Amino acid sequence: MQKDDDPGAAPARADALPGEVYATVQAGEDFQELRRRFRRFAFPMTAAFLGWYLLYVVLSGWARDFMGTELVGSINVALVFGLLQFVSTFLIAWLYSRHADNKTDPLAAKLRSELEEASHGS
Repeated sequence: MQKDDDPGAAPARADALPGEVYATVQAGEDFQELRRRFRRFAFPMTAAFLGWYLLYVVLSGWARDFMGTELVGSINVALVFGLLQFVSTFLIAWLYSRHADNKTDPLAAKLRSELEEASHGS
């Protein structure tokens, strides 16, 4: 367990109410860093995906000639863009999994163990 003077520390009091324990952890530096790491990935990736999806929707509605351009046989630009939506979804999920494994999960595990220690009074 960390010292009481560390802003990222979970409370050392075994008699603390669960709400107090969680509020203290939430206010700590480690929790704030966890939130920053998550947001640093989630917000830009969400914006990028929404932009990509809206591009697909807008082009489908207002650039029908372009989207109807046949690339190979009867496969057109719209079909390729539609399939790339699935590809980008799986790519983002894979990237998030790597991000979580490397950036957020270790810190979340540390916080969880400190919180369990504080709430069980060890």
